[in-house]
Amino acid sequence: MSKIAIIGAGIGGLVAALLLSSAGEEVHVFESAPSPGGKLREVAVGGTAVDAGPTVFTLRNVFESIFAQAGATLSDHITLLPLDRLAHHGWEDGSRLDLFADVSRNIDAISDFAGQAAGIGYKKFASRAKKIYEILDGHFMQVPQPGLSGLVRGAGPGLWGISPFAVLWNELGKYFKDERLRQLFARYATYCGSSPFLAPATLMLIAHAEQQGVWRIEGGMYRLATAIESLARTNGARFHYGARVAQVMVRGNRASGIQLADGQVHDADAVIANVELGALNGGLLGARARDAVAGMMARAQPSLSAQTWCATGTLTGAAAAHHNVFFAADYQAEFATLAAGKLPIDPTIYVCAPGGDRFFILVNAAPGSQPSPEEVQACLTVTLRKLRDCGMALMLDHVVPTGPQQFSQAFPGSNGALYGRSLVGWRDSFARPGSATRLPGLYLAGGSVHPGPGLPMAALSGRHAASLALTETSRRAVMPGGMSMQSAMTPATH
Repeated sequence: MSKIAIIGAGIGGLVAALLLSSAGEEVHVFESAPSPGGKLREVAVGGTAVDAGPTVFTLRNVFESIFAQAGATLSDHITLLPLDRLAHHGWEDGSRLDLFADVSRNIDAISDFAGQAAGIGYKKFASRAKKIYEILDGHFMQVPQPGLSGLVRGAGPGLWGISPFAVLWNELGKYFKDERLRQLFARYATYCGSSPFLAPATLMLIAHAEQQGVWRIEGGMYRLATAIESLARTNGARFHYGARVAQVMVRGNRASGIQLADGQVHDADAVIANVELGALNGGLLGARARDAVAGMMARAQPSLSAQTWCATGTLTGAAAAHHNVFFAADYQAEFATLAAGKLPIDPTIYVCAPGGDRFFILVNAAPGSQPSPEEVQACLTVTLRKLRDCGMALMLDHVVPTGPQQFSQAFPGSNGALYGRSLVGWRDSFARPGSATRLPGLYLAGGSVHPGPGLPMAALSGRHAASLALTETSRRAVMPGGMSMQSAMTPATH
């Protein structure tokens, strides 16, 4: 048995803890916050809990595989409620479009919205998104440390059919002549905190990911964090909350544990850092940890941040979907304003309406920006006015704002960026580091490393880190007779 320390109880750290504890390892998770989840969080608003991070559950197969690997069944721990209507989209000119978890229904809806040619364009787009997804899922996302060279070897000539070097906005123009549709599908860039005018066209794969199903979780998205934590505890993992890690300890040129801010030292055979890559790069976990990731953020630009409001209140007007998006009149102007470090005057607005009197409202914001309370309030006023003009009138009773400054404090090393590295060209898709570092025994997980941000991707990063840690600690712990200890990362059988 090896002893493994995990820094951070975000989704990557939770998955690593679950898999390692189910493999029989001694696992200790150290989290500075009072509870698990990281960006998968909820906020108390007037006595009501509101999801304040990811708002839907996608790529169910990723989590089913992880739970199975731990000898468990996903449906025994959370209840998934499918969403038939994926999102309601609106523009200030009064046009509306709902999309569904069914390509044929979307073809009909888009044809009614913008004409038969638009429906045909969508059908071709959906086929292309599926092809991109299938190539990148099998040869990139599911592979621990592929890099561009690994993807080229795995995908072969098929790679060139997914336009790996094209820009999303430009590529969408081949399928959609209607600017509203181009704007709608370009929004996939913001799912990883990037501008659609710079991000790679491979992000079209998100469309196919959504076609595989979108769910909400009964009781709120935060139930996923507590479910994984509870199962890891059952397997013996220990969680230490309010425990801020000050540095990674090193002995014999190998990570040997962690030291807390209060001076306590916890020895370990391996350390998994489920933190912002910027925290390591900035020396927040010590000089040796900084040196272990030297160069991994070279030429990286930070992703978008957000200005959010968790709220309770009343909705009047058209019935809201779970996902609601209301677009800026000038998309390019919105991203130019963000690039200048300011809150947009005319923002694209996302509203999650999970039911009852709870709402989560989000607009894009610039990383590192520090809007004043007056600017935040003015942005909320504009947002509510725009929602009303789009037929979604919200009367808010209680509001809890969170912006770039608060995100920077909650996630040290992020500077408020919520998605790690921004994708400003094709190279950035392959520039995120994998689990390994230059320091033996120190591994990486989280949304700022491969395969990227979002619940399923961060979960995969935790699985990749756990697998590598187990493989390397098992190799070091040689049993008498020269046989290496078995790695238990293979799925449990019953």
